[in-house]
Amino acid sequence: MPSTLIHSGTLVDANGERPGWVHIDDGRIVSTGDPSEQAPSADRSVDATGRYVTPGFVDIHGHGAGGAHYQDGTEEALAALAAMRQYGTTRAVASFVSTTIDRMVHSIIGARSAMDLDPGLLGVHVEGPFIAPGRKGAHDRRVLCHPDRESVDRLLDVAPGIVRQITIAPELPGAMEAISRFVAAGIPVAVGHTDCDYDAAREAFDRGASLVTHAFNAMAQIEGRFPGVLGAAVAAEHVTIEVIADGIHVHPASIALLFAAAPGRIALVTDAMAGAGASDGCYTLGSLDVDVADGRAVVAGTDTLAGSTLTPDRALRTAVHDCGIALHDAVGALTDTPARAVGEKEPALLVSGAPGDLVLFDADLSVVDVLLG
Repeated sequence: MPSTLIHSGTLVDANGERPGWVHIDDGRIVSTGDPSEQAPSADRSVDATGRYVTPGFVDIHGHGAGGAHYQDGTEEALAALAAMRQYGTTRAVASFVSTTIDRMVHSIIGARSAMDLDPGLLGVHVEGPFIAPGRKGAHDRRVLCHPDRESVDRLLDVAPGIVRQITIAPELPGAMEAISRFVAAGIPVAVGHTDCDYDAAREAFDRGASLVTHAFNAMAQIEGRFPGVLGAAVAAEHVTIEVIADGIHVHPASIALLFAAAPGRIALVTDAMAGAGASDGCYTLGSLDVDVADGRAVVAGTDTLAGSTLTPDRALRTAVHDCGIALHDAVGALTDTPARAVGEKEPALLVSGAPGDLVLFDADLSVVDVLLG
């Protein structure tokens, strides 16, 4: 693999912004430096003058893109990730909507073949079926179930090396025990699609749950006497809080509030379905029909949001331009924070030893180029 030098740009990652260069060889960052330091020679050179250079984005909650869903088989999964790559996502966790335990196990096992073909597919996010019927969103109520011991056993049997997070509503019968068991097995647990109160959420976090699934959506809102899931999440310093920055799911002021309340713990996710990077029209999500109009995805015949058509570059622009988030904090929320939240050992930073996956942006934060390795 030829070595590459990206020079004369502004390097941006969770650690801040600085002018400099990045040297990549054999698919990894070998070194970085500032303009006062002599840059090494390389087989090819990329002039990043006037550009921002960031690590590749890590989307830990997305269902698909480009007309394809991760849950629909190997070819579809590969196509969905390929579609998102043009917008800056170089690593992704494939989110699976609720289905029967039999079908979920089958889908998880099937994800392994896609992971083997594309190492950028990190694994699976099991978003259901252990969620509250009253907060189901775009999940099929008919397949929702409690996390009983047998169901948890079956998922744990196929999870190693594949499942990177699982969403659970803590108030369901058997949920607390299930949370402890998944955490003990090294699988990050997210609290979401839930009617639980602050105390139940806090117990889940005390048991090791370490994520919140799409903050403000499919959960009770923060009130003065009822701080709820988000109040508990802000207080628990090990918890990463997902948020969908598309201007539809959450108001920009609420996103800014989360960044201020939990610095370094916000993960910007897309929750994208097949309509992301594709045209408006009719789609499916799991067993449900979804209509996309003006980029807004809803369950057909309802006003219930069914994921999003968000791409990560647009999430970056929303965070910076509409929410007033510092660029390096927004980039961190799309890279290092989500990677750490799902236990990814490969850092999403511009540092020696990190993957040589980079994104170049212009001054308006539009993607200019995506470099893999």
